[in-house]
Amino acid sequence: MTPENIGIFGGGFDPIHNGHLFVAEAVCEACELDRVLFVPTRDGAHRTTPVATTQQRTDMVRLAIASNPAFAFDETDLADDATGFTADLLPKLRERYPHERFTFIVGGDSLVRSRWNRLEAILAQLERFVIAPRGSVTASELDGALDDIPAKMREKFHFLDLPLVAESATLIRARLAARKSVRYLVPESVFRYIDEHGLYR
Repeated sequence: MTPENIGIFGGGFDPIHNGHLFVAEAVCEACELDRVLFVPTRDGAHRTTPVATTQQRTDMVRLAIASNPAFAFDETDLADDATGFTADLLPKLRERYPHERFTFIVGGDSLVRSRWNRLEAILAQLERFVIAPRGSVTASELDGALDDIPAKMREKFHFLDLPLVAESATLIRARLAARKSVRYLVPESVFRYIDEHGLYR
């Protein structure tokens, strides 16, 4: 059996929005992936505690990706022993998908603004580390974030030329807190779920 090319798209998804879906679809196309796994993370010591519960975030991700056969949900990083660190997540995913080739997907702001734990160990487990444009991150900032990475490992990084995605979970939560509409910033099914459960008010 030919190994599948799997994209791994982790995050808080608090809530998932159309920007997430567009990036996943664009990476799937550009990198010729067979599937993209959406992998919500538990709140860890290095992350801001999510506003929505784990179950609510899970429900919203499942609703958002239901219509795309190339998208799948993975609960590995929601386990009780999950640390939220990518370096700990990837070996667990390898156990579940022992023969597949992994492409990790992040926004440029995540690479530049966050301190990555054991980045070289992460890269050793990946075929590719794909970076989508996000926010006000510049090319020089992205280059600077890779300064300490050995040249051979740096070859795994791929920067996608995509339209800049303006949506962010922070923006959506802020609009909801101000009683403003987020319709068309999130999938319709997620919009209805947020409204029915009174989330982020």
